[in-house]
Amino acid sequence: MTDSEEDRRQLRRMRLASVLEATTLAVLVFIAIPLKHVFGMPQFVSAMGPVHGLAFLFYIWMLIQSHFQLKWTGAEWLRMVAFAFIALAGFVNERLLKRREDSLAYA
Repeated sequence: MTDSEEDRRQLRRMRLASVLEATTLAVLVFIAIPLKHVFGMPQFVSAMGPVHGLAFLFYIWMLIQSHFQLKWTGAEWLRMVAFAFIALAGFVNERLLKRREDSLAYA
């Protein structure tokens, strides 16, 4: 397998981690937390909190791997970390990663 193919595979894994992390954060912030505070239903936060925690750890692990394998700049690294803390930003991040993956496919 060539370096370009391996880099594209890593970018696909990073895209998956980004979507997974963004989805669990969105469910937590926009569904589970309002249910807890408006309707007094804390069980959804209790269920989604650990799921999002695992998704976040997976995202960070993929981010570390991607950083070293793909030789990302400090600005790229910072963007990726910041987007993990902003609800729905992970979906924007996924599109940026897709664009980078496509550029490797045609390089």
